[in-house]
Amino acid sequence: MAAERTNQTLARTLIAVYGPTVLASIGFGAVIPLVAIQARALGASVGVAAFITALTGIAQVIGDLPAGTVTDRIGEKYSIVLACLVDAAAMAVVFCSGSLVVLALAVFCHGLTGSVFGLARQTYLTERVPLGWRARAMSTLGGVMRIGWFVGPLAAAAIVNRWGLTAAFAFAAAMSLVAAAVTLTMPTLPGEEPGLAGIRQRNRGEHARTLSVLRRNRHVLLTLGVGCLALQLVRAVRQTIVPLWCEAHGISAATTSLIYSMSMGCDVLLFFPGGFIMDRLGRRWVTLPAICTMSIGLLVLPLTHHVGTIVLVAALLGLGNGVSSGIIVTLGADASPVRGRAQFLAGWRLFADSGNALGPLVVSGVASLAGLPVSALTVGGIGLLGTWWLARHVPRTVEA
Repeated sequence: MAAERTNQTLARTLIAVYGPTVLASIGFGAVIPLVAIQARALGASVGVAAFITALTGIAQVIGDLPAGTVTDRIGEKYSIVLACLVDAAAMAVVFCSGSLVVLALAVFCHGLTGSVFGLARQTYLTERVPLGWRARAMSTLGGVMRIGWFVGPLAAAAIVNRWGLTAAFAFAAAMSLVAAAVTLTMPTLPGEEPGLAGIRQRNRGEHARTLSVLRRNRHVLLTLGVGCLALQLVRAVRQTIVPLWCEAHGISAATTSLIYSMSMGCDVLLFFPGGFIMDRLGRRWVTLPAICTMSIGLLVLPLTHHVGTIVLVAALLGLGNGVSSGIIVTLGADASPVRGRAQFLAGWRLFADSGNALGPLVVSGVASLAGLPVSALTVGGIGLLGTWWLARHVPRTVEA
């Protein structure tokens, strides 16, 4: 009977977390591909439009550490609600305004709220989900996000075709509002009072300072955290390099889109098996094969010159990324201390988000100097170094 109640509580927890995640991801997926197009429609140059699109990633890196303070002060549940409401307001302003500056500020705000949302969600799952289910819960979270990113552009295509470009931003605002409402059903953490009483409870006494927490845990951040930065860098590169490689070989935009969609399909297929393997056999059994597989894919990419071989490499990259769904947040949860958990995970996410931001920059910089094939080889080499580094520092067992 007790086990049944535990399973019911776990199911309720997961639904309350995954529901807002898929809704917010649908909204994110709907507008992110359209930001550059909207910027161009408002008179921006190609360079300015690209910069505005990049503001989301920049804001996430800037917002990671403050997000730890916000989550620690008002709790995971209300941090997610706050992030959703602010994001809804930002998207609504874009819908109502025809200003390029407003668009840039809204995109930056979207990145900041994404930092708070992502950290609060990770901290909540770390606290609520039993260790034996942690990797499956985290990898499923990554899979749910991918589903949202897949559905969002499809919804946006229909909305833009019917009501125009800015209507997609109104749709994203609506998704964020619904996500905030669903988040209110999230169970409170054990020992925490509901509502405002819980916020007051959190603000009694002393709080762990972010920099102090990071200093105490600098060894794990400078070892395992650096390895995860390399993993995230390799994962981020595939989103840039595959379309560029297709374009360089004269492949049409429609075919490129199909190749990328196929890669995403391979990605989505493996998120739950990856989590199952991590829970049963250990984190190393997913982390090392994943980064090694993607690195090999990048190293052989310069040898591909036809659609068939490019498809095979794109599939390899998708499989490596898919099986590693949730690995960054799982390793962060495993390494996080009980006291100062939100602040530690904020620093952890700073490493991961930095890798995510650096990936496209490495491709761009190396390609400008030495060409696209050399950029693929460079990142593949970084990935192999990351494989060696992670092999040294990913724990063989997970301690409760």
